[in-house]
Amino acid sequence: MEHRAEARIDLLALASNISFLKSKAEVNLLAVVKADAYGHGLIEIGLAAQKSGADWLGVALLEEAIALRTHGVRIPILAWLVPPGSDFNSAAKHDIDVAVASIAALEEISKLQVKPRIHIEVDTGMTRGGFLDEWQELLNSDLSKLDIVGIFSHFARADEPAEQQNVEQLECFKVRVKELADVGINPPIKHLSNSAATLVNHAAAFDMVRTGIAMYGLTPDLENLGDSQKLSLKPVMQLRAKLHLVKKVQSGAPVGYGATAKTTQDTTLGVVAMGYADGIPRIAKDAGVFIDGKRAPIMGRVSMDQFVVDLGPNSTAKSGDWVVVFGDGSHGEYTADDWGSASLSINYEIVTRIGPRVPRIYAPHVY
Repeated sequence: MEHRAEARIDLLALASNISFLKSKAEVNLLAVVKADAYGHGLIEIGLAAQKSGADWLGVALLEEAIALRTHGVRIPILAWLVPPGSDFNSAAKHDIDVAVASIAALEEISKLQVKPRIHIEVDTGMTRGGFLDEWQELLNSDLSKLDIVGIFSHFARADEPAEQQNVEQLECFKVRVKELADVGINPPIKHLSNSAATLVNHAAAFDMVRTGIAMYGLTPDLENLGDSQKLSLKPVMQLRAKLHLVKKVQSGAPVGYGATAKTTQDTTLGVVAMGYADGIPRIAKDAGVFIDGKRAPIMGRVSMDQFVVDLGPNSTAKSGDWVVVFGDGSHGEYTADDWGSASLSINYEIVTRIGPRVPRIYAPHVY
């Protein structure tokens, strides 16, 4: 049975991106596979990243890490959104490293008989995760019975390379590393760089880089860093869907809920079998699909299960044809960057929001 929509995942592109990013970093690479691998599929991407040379995998949630471990991932895994009250025993049992960002979490782990390995997260200026006001209390704590293997932080503006905050965060991180060393803790793994820093700030590489969006072949920031092609990255996901229906309509026909659009000429409309329940942004404007060598823009509002595109008066498309919603842009199709801009958002949101009703198809090539 053919699907009405599918996300085609090019694992050769994934491997190419990992190889390229490792060559840029010249240190170990942690492949970020949180949030269902940015919508690409947690288990399949985790195993493919391992096979393609990733040294570590990184996730937000402990349950993501456990799923990876129980499905055959052997390389180290770090879970970094593991608050007090989490199942730290299971982390230790499944050989999963955890991030610690509070005294409360530290105290819980200290009481365990078998303890997971710890990466201390420090706040260097993003004012989100990591030790900040409790830092001195951490330094004064008895850390001797803990297996602290890492210290890390996160850039707030690495995708804006000229920003002074990047310099300040890098220097703050170095200070925190020294302060921890001064109390006798010298973690062998120091990591700060995200995708953007991996691409443009080699001084922040330390012992390991964490690559998320760039590993999937997408730019961390279209405006400041350029698109995938400029960054030598290969987009991994192509999203395509069936034309549920093709129909001829007259000029002036209202289209969709609220009649927010009207045809301006006699034309052919196509009903695409995807909607906001599948992750197509309802707010999207100036996006659409690619068919027969040209773009067909959205008409009207995106519905829950479908949206309408203007195929043009001379279209030869027919019901049941495939259209490309987004791809790598090499054929002229819309990209995840285009859809992000059209939705007043970013490419990260476009790929991560593709819903579970859309099967992921893993192939060596998407075209």
